[in-house]
Amino acid sequence: QVQLVESGGGLVQAGGSLRLSCAASGSIFSLNAMAWYRQTPGKQRELVARISHSGSTDYADFVKGRFTISRASAKNTAYLQMNSLKPEDTAVYYCNVEGYSDYAYAEFSSWGQGTQVTVSS
Repeated sequence: QVQLVESGGGLVQAGGSLRLSCAASGSIFSLNAMAWYRQTPGKQRELVARISHSGSTDYADFVKGRFTISRASAKNTAYLQMNSLKPEDTAVYYCNVEGYSDYAYAEFSSWGQGTQVTVSS
């Protein structure tokens, strides 16, 4: 099993910054893509940013230029630096990790429990 622990959410004023962390542990042989999604009540979960094993990144248009995703491969950890936050960024942010477990090299896709980000105007 693979466990994800997210941290770094909270309440911030518009224009402020937060840094989210996602640490993966457990039966991990290797990690491929790591990503952040977000969800608000009544809406589907949407991709915010994604980083591949090689470090290439993709961002949703609504965060380009404001958010930066990175990873510390040795720590199996992904980060999301969020700057110039807007009230519309308010959501529960979820980490998603894909990879291979050290049990028969089975593929997995795991989700974190989510962390609340609230941006006040």
